[in-house]
Parts: sequence; structure tokens; C-alpha cells
Amino acid sequence: MTKQYDADYFDRWYRGRNRIHSRAEVRRKVALAVTTAEYFLQRPIRNVLDVGCGEGAWLPHLRAMRREVAYVGVDPSDYAAAEFGQSRNVRKGEFGGLRSLGLRGRYDLIVCSDVLHYVPEEQIARGIGEIVELLDGVAFVEVLTREDDVIGDLEGLIQRPARWYRRVFAAAGLVQVGAYCWIGPTLSDAVSDLELFT
Repeated sequence: MTKQYDADYFDRWYRGRNRIHSRAEVRRKVALAVTTAEYFLQRPIRNVLDVGCGEGAWLPHLRAMRREVAYVGVDPSDYAAAEFGQSRNVRKGEFGGLRSLGLRGRYDLIVCSDVLHYVPEEQIARGIGEIVELLDGVAFVEVLTREDDVIGDLEGLIQRPARWYRRVFAAAGLVQVGAYCWIGPTLSDAVSDLELFT
């Protein structure tokens, strides 16, 4: 049976007693991602692409920090797109299928939080390449690895070693600059050696 990202799924993992992250935890992630992007861009962020956004939980926190930021969320869930499409600009789409959505321009911040450990390898390679094409600032790519203690939604979880992700990200042109934060080729010449995680 295919995993369903429906209202019951989000109620269980994002609102109920099994909730994975508190609002405060999400806000700290948003603050880290926004601050890192603005540090490297040397200006406030203007737009955000959130891949695997679910219900668009990052948007209220982003708007609290940057009221005018433009936000596009992408998620494979029919429920998320129908319920939050209008209010949070959530579109139905797959990781590895961003080109088919007709996204225009480049993004100051691209978020992919708590997604890749559920995505097949061939889709990751394609999707990371698409993210690099759309990236003008920082990509916040939070992923759980084989080395991590994992709690929460274990259905369909694929525990790959951290070195596997580092190899795939590097092959796509991403360079790590902080906790879950990566820059692409547009910024890589503007950073000093000690700003990089190597």
C-alpha cells in the first residue's frame, strides 16, 4: 500500500502527541536558514522555494521574519496542495520533478527539510540537480542519515550514510557552509575557506 500524506498523516506527525517538531524548533530552523542565506547573499532574502513543504509550516515563520518574502511550496500530497494551495501557495509536485512545474527565476533560499530520507536514489540525483539550477543563495537540506538516531515516522525511511549524501551534493555542485546549509556555484567563489565545512 502506498504511503498516504493525507490529513490523518499531518494530524499525527505535525499536530498530535506524536508531533515531530514543536513550533519553536521549526522557528529555530527557519532563523538558521534565513540568517545563513542573508549572510552569504549580503542582503535580505526575497524569495523561498520549499520542496517537500507539507502544509507549508515554514511560511508563517518566514513571514514573521521577512514580511514581504515570496514563497512557493511544493509537495506530493494531494491533501496539502488542496488544503493549503491558495493560502500558502503550495503546489503539487515531486522531488525530482521541479522542472515540470514551470518555476521561474532563481531562489535566495531553497528548503528541503525532512524529505530526502524517504526519496529513492534516482529521484534524489535528479532533484538535487534541479535545486542547484534554481538556487541563487543557500539551500537548507535537512536529512536524516544512517548515523542518526531516528524517532518519528519510520514508514518508508531509507537510512543512507551521510557520506552518500555528501558525495551526491558535491557532484551536483553544492558546498556545505553550515548546519544543513549549502551553497551552489553562483556563490562558491564569494566564500573564504574557513566559511566552508570540509
